[in-house]
Amino acid sequence: MTSFRTRIAGLALFVPAILIVSVLFVYPFLQSFIGSFRVKNSWGLKNYLDMLDLYKGDLLYTLVISLASLLILLSFAIILGGFLRLKQNAFLEFLFKVPLFIPFVVVGHAMRVFLAPHGTLNAILSLIGLVDLQHPPSIAFSGTGIVIALTWKNLSFALLLMMGAFRSIDDSYIEASYNLGGKSLRTIFFVLMPMAKGSIAVSAVLIFTSMIGSFSIPIMLGSGSGPQMVMVDLYYQIVYQNNYGLANALGVISYLMSMGAAIYYLKMVTTNEIKN
Repeated sequence: MTSFRTRIAGLALFVPAILIVSVLFVYPFLQSFIGSFRVKNSWGLKNYLDMLDLYKGDLLYTLVISLASLLILLSFAIILGGFLRLKQNAFLEFLFKVPLFIPFVVVGHAMRVFLAPHGTLNAILSLIGLVDLQHPPSIAFSGTGIVIALTWKNLSFALLLMMGAFRSIDDSYIEASYNLGGKSLRTIFFVLMPMAKGSIAVSAVLIFTSMIGSFSIPIMLGSGSGPQMVMVDLYYQIVYQNNYGLANALGVISYLMSMGAAIYYLKMVTTNEIKN
């Protein structure tokens, strides 16, 4: 009887989580998946064929932007997190956490002002003769601007994950590295990174899936012509074309682009739980 009650109690703990996932993820995905095959009053693959014809380049562009932002972000987060692990600095730690509390739309607007042709960055560079304000370069409305904005916005989240992973490493390993002549960078890359590779991989997966689904920053910093991020294309199909079938097809492909990373994330979590 006690065993039966324990099982019921355990099941009751899982039910809320299962309901949340079902309502917020499984049901919308099934609706999108079914709707992606809907073509007026019939069914077929036309939406996917149209998507490949219209947005094949945009899908590749989204992957390139997300991966480039992720690599730059992880490089900064690992180095900064490593230094903050080796040398405590409360002010710098607070400073790098600030972007965590700034909404994406505010970051997009701020980067438009900072990176625009006559924006803050070019104004500063013109003072030291690096930029001619009569013919200023434009970083804002390009893939480079999107990468910079996504990197800056997600840096706080990545840094929190890195510092949590690095702080779980015992001080004895760091002291051993210093005793053997290892400097700060060598300790970060040859001690902290290898011992936290699982956490780094999980962090990369979470951030990558978030970047694929970015909308505010790409629509505010992207160019009006040329390749766009997938979420901008999806918005365009819903709002301006009223083509929900093609929009659903784009949504399904976005799910699939993230699914590989999500499966790897679940595998890493399961493996770590088994080891523990």
